Amino acid sequence: MKLAVGDRYESVVQKSDLVSRDLSWLKFNERVLDQSKKEHRSVFEKLKFLAITASNLDEFFMIRVGSLYNYLDYDKERVDYSGLREDPFKAKLMKDCQQFHVNQHSLFVDKVLPQLEDEGISLVNTSKLTDAEQAKVKDYFQKAIYPMLTPMVYDGYRTFPILMNKLLIFGVVTTSPGERKDMRKLSFVQIPANIPRFFEIERENSLLMIPIEEVIRENIISLFRNVDIEAVSLFRITRNGDFTLEESEDMDANFLEEVKRKLMERKTGRVVRIEIEEGYSKWMLNSLLERWNLKNDSVFMVKRSSMLDYTGFWQIVGNKKFRDRLPQMPDPVKPLSYQEEGQAEIFDTLKEKDILLHHPYNNIDSILDLIEKAADDPDVMAIKMTIYRLAKDSRITRALLKAAENGKHVSVLFEVKARFDEENNIREAKKLQKAGCFVIYGITHLKTHTKLLLIVRKDDNEITRFVHLGSGNYNEDTARLYTDIGLLTTNEVLANDVSEFFNVITGHSMPSQYQNLITAPRDMRNQLIEYIEQEAENARNGLPSGIFIKVNSLEDSEIIYALYRASQSGVTIKLIVRGICCLRPGRPGLSENIQVISIVGDFLEHSRIYHFHNNGNTRTYAGSADMMVRSFDKRLESLFKVEAPLLEKQLMNILSYNLRDNCNAYVMQENGTYVAKHPVGDEPPFNVHKEFFNLDPEQVMQVKLVE
Repeated sequence: MKLAVGDRYESVVQKSDLVSRDLSWLKFNERVLDQSKKEHRSVFEKLKFLAITASNLDEFFMIRVGSLYNYLDYDKERVDYSGLREDPFKAKLMKDCQQFHVNQHSLFVDKVLPQLEDEGISLVNTSKLTDAEQAKVKDYFQKAIYPMLTPMVYDGYRTFPILMNKLLIFGVVTTSPGERKDMRKLSFVQIPANIPRFFEIERENSLLMIPIEEVIRENIISLFRNVDIEAVSLFRITRNGDFTLEESEDMDANFLEEVKRKLMERKTGRVVRIEIEEGYSKWMLNSLLERWNLKNDSVFMVKRSSMLDYTGFWQIVGNKKFRDRLPQMPDPVKPLSYQEEGQAEIFDTLKEKDILLHHPYNNIDSILDLIEKAADDPDVMAIKMTIYRLAKDSRITRALLKAAENGKHVSVLFEVKARFDEENNIREAKKLQKAGCFVIYGITHLKTHTKLLLIVRKDDNEITRFVHLGSGNYNEDTARLYTDIGLLTTNEVLANDVSEFFNVITGHSMPSQYQNLITAPRDMRNQLIEYIEQEAENARNGLPSGIFIKVNSLEDSEIIYALYRASQSGVTIKLIVRGICCLRPGRPGLSENIQVISIVGDFLEHSRIYHFHNNGNTRTYAGSADMMVRSFDKRLESLFKVEAPLLEKQLMNILSYNLRDNCNAYVMQENGTYVAKHPVGDEPPFNVHKEFFNLDPEQVMQVKLVE
C-alpha cells in the first residue's frame, strides 16, 4: 500500500537514529502547554503557561523557522537530523506547528475561558456592554487610542508599508463610492505595542476585559471617512529574526554598529508566519502570501471565539487584583554549606570552605552581597566578571559602578550577542565604560556564555582570589524563577583556572590545560566523550559504571553517538533534559540502557550537572554548557569540577531528586513523544520544586546514584 506524503515523511523521521532538533522543541512546548491542563493550577497559572507557549512559539518562528528559510530562500542544502531535506522538512514542521496551534486555542476556548468566567472575569467585545459602558469605551478610544493610530494605504501610487513584527494589524479593504470592485485599496492599521492589551471595566461582582482590537474594530470607520469598507481583517506577522554576526577584525565601534544594524534588520526580516482571524478577506490574504512568498501552511487561522497573541495574557496574570491568586513561592532556605548566611562575614567564610548555591531555593543575595561588599571593601583590588543577561534595574551594575568610583580595577565582558538582550547589554556596558571600567564587548565570532566572577582581595599582605562559577545569569529577576547552580570558592586550583580563562577571554592567551575547568570551544566535547568512553570501558570490564547528566538541551551528534556506544557496552545512562533532546532512548540495539526525562513545572530548569561514576572515583561537574553544537563550537563555555564531599553530594542529590520526581516529570519514548509521570499506587507525590526547600543534610550525604 502506498503511503500518503505525510505518512511517508513520518516514516523517514522515525527511522532516523536522531530526533530532529526543531520537532523535539515542539514537543517541549507541548509539555509547557500541558501545564495549562493541570487541574491543581489556578486559571491565572494556566493563562501564564499559555502566554509562555505563545512567547516560545514566537521565538521559535523567528529563530528556528527563520533559519530554515535562510536555506530555502537561497537554495542552500540542509539535511535535518530527521533525514528530511529542506522542503519536506518544512512540510512536516508546519503540519506539527498547525496541530500545536489547534491544540493551544482549543484548550483556551474550551477549558480556560469558562474557568475565567467562573472567576468573574469576562473577555468581551463592545456589544456585551451597557450604553454607559460603551460611552466609556468610546471616550477611551477618542482620547487615548485614535491619536496613536496611523492608517497606511497601499495602492499603485504608494509603496507597501513596513509592517512590524508581532504587532496586531488590521487590514482594511476599501473602495471609493461608485468605483468598481477591482479598484479596491488595501490599508493597514497597526496597533502600537505600548497600548494596554485590554481595556478594563469593573462591575459590581465582575471584571470585563475588552481586547483592544475589539475597541478599535468598533471604531475603525472613524479612520476611513467617505469610503466604503469592504472587509476588516485582523492579523499578526512573525519575521525572521535569525542572524549570525560576521567575523570582524574591529572589536570596537564597527563591531557594535554591526550588532545595531542586525537589530534593525529584525524589524524588516522576511515574514515566516501569518496569524489571521477567521472571516478574513481572501483577496487581502492572497496579496500578502504573494508578496511575502508564503504558502498556506504558514497561515494560522484563529477563531473569533479565541484571540490573537496570547502573550497579552500577562496583563491579566500581572494584574494587582489577582496577585494573591498566584501561588506564593516559599521563602528561600539557607544553603546546606552556608547555614551562617546573613550572620557570618562571607569573605572570612569562603577562606574556610566552599559554598554551593542552588537557586531559587537559595537566595541569589549571597552573590549580590559579595559583589556589593567587594565594591566598598578597601582591601579589594580588582573585580572581573562575564555578563550574559542582567536584570533591568541591576544591583550588579550599580555595584560595579561604585567599585570603579572607589578606584578598583573593574573589567567586565558584556556579551552583546545575547539574543533579545543586545540593546540592554550595550546600554549597561556603556554606563560602565563611562565610569572607567574596562569593558570588552564579547568576542566577535563566539558568544561568551560562561558565568564567571573573580574578586582579588589583599588582606594582611596575603592575596586571596574569591571566585564564583555558575550555570545561570547574574540576573536577580530570573534567579527567582530559574533553577541554577553556583559555586563560591577560594580554591587555588579553580582560582588559577579562572584567572587563566579570563586572560583567554580578554587577551591573547592559550593555556596548555586547566586542572578543574573544562572549557569550550577547545576541549569540552572531547573531554566529555573521553569520560563517556571511560564509563563504557569500565562496563565492558565488569566494573561499576554510570552516567547521570542534567542539561537544558542535548543536540550534539558526536556526544549522542558516544552515549549510544556506552549504552551498548552496558552503562546505565540517565539524562534529565528539559527541552530539546535529539537522542532516542530505549531503541533496541542502540540505546536500551538510556532513560530520558524532562522536568517542566513551576520553575524553569536551567542548571547543568554532569556526573560520571568512574568506578567510584566520581567526576562531578556543573556549569553553563548544554550538549549542543553551538555550546561546544560557537561559545565560550565552562564546566567546573566540584570536589568538596558535601557539595558533590548536593549535586548528586539534585540529580537523584529530579529522577524521583513524579509531579513535573515527563518520560521520553523511543519515538520522540513524552508521557507524564504520575505517582503509582500508594506512592506519595514527589515534587522537586517543593522538596528542595526541605533538604535533610544527613540524607543528602547518603545519596547514591549507582548501587
